[in-house]
Amino acid sequence: MGNDMLSQEEINALLNNEIFELPPLERDALGEIGNIAFGSGATALSLLLSRRVELDTPTVEMAQMKKLIEEYPIPFLASEVDYIKGLKGTNLLMIKMHDAVVIADLMMGGDGTQPKKELNEMDVSAVGEALNQMIGKASTSMSSLFERRVEIAPPRTTVTSLENIDEISAQYSEMQPVVVIYFRLRIEELVDSKIMLIIPYEFAREMAQTLIQKNTQPKPTERVREQPAMKTEKRQTGGEKMDTPSPNVRPVQFEVLNPVAASQDPKNLNLLLDVSLEISVQLGSTQMRIKDILDLGIGSVIELDRLAGEFVDILVNGKLIAKGEVVVIDENFGVKITDIISPMERVNNLQ
Repeated sequence: MGNDMLSQEEINALLNNEIFELPPLERDALGEIGNIAFGSGATALSLLLSRRVELDTPTVEMAQMKKLIEEYPIPFLASEVDYIKGLKGTNLLMIKMHDAVVIADLMMGGDGTQPKKELNEMDVSAVGEALNQMIGKASTSMSSLFERRVEIAPPRTTVTSLENIDEISAQYSEMQPVVVIYFRLRIEELVDSKIMLIIPYEFAREMAQTLIQKNTQPKPTERVREQPAMKTEKRQTGGEKMDTPSPNVRPVQFEVLNPVAASQDPKNLNLLLDVSLEISVQLGSTQMRIKDILDLGIGSVIELDRLAGEFVDILVNGKLIAKGEVVVIDENFGVKITDIISPMERVNNLQ
């Protein structure tokens, strides 16, 4: 697919727009894949950033990498995704630098209103983690859509420009035909932009055909049932035979069931407010051999992995969410919260 070399005749035909077309049915199929898969990915990103994230209905276009390089010379944050099971190929997700720095700021605990002008290595890692969660959720939706297990390798995220496409991935070249799916990305009032998903031409057609074939296969319940033929029976009365028609057999008719529209009301988070959670404070920990534990007695001292005066960990249902210091309130121990774990660290703790 992406590694195949084009002949000179194919290159000339490509430049003259004579080959590499995308049939309307396949274009619609790719739009449906992008809408369903990345719609769920936007939900995952919204939960991660604690902001409303929207991806509008995608548009699908044919292009040549050379044309994209000319139209988008500025640096992008590029995330290459390899499909390793269910589908075999690669995608390239391109995000504008402004959008990337806003996502990085939100991931690092900021409010996104004053993001950095450039991304450092830690920022790129934070955005990469966000895209990993987003694309991972998208692949799960594709598994349901294609009715087969679809798995991806961890995305490779870097800051580059399309003119360096050969350095980004061996699956792309300047003269290569590709399919581009454009999404309008909105993150509340912080981002209103466009991201693009670049797919090698052959892999894009494979994805589209996979969905088309799945949708055109007859379901087990859709088999056509033959209608029984009318028969006549010979009834004998005395010495004379009479033709008597059998009872009239008609196919069963079922009442048409009208689909009930799903409720559009937002989920009521107040339903979760009374859910009980276990909060614990961890002063420190250590590892001991069974022999040493059996030797413990009254007055024994256990050395922990914390220094005196160091902050303690505050956990909710066993997950670290904050750090604090021990205080005394009316002769009772308490914990004063001094630091809330950033969203990035919380994601790492959940894995």
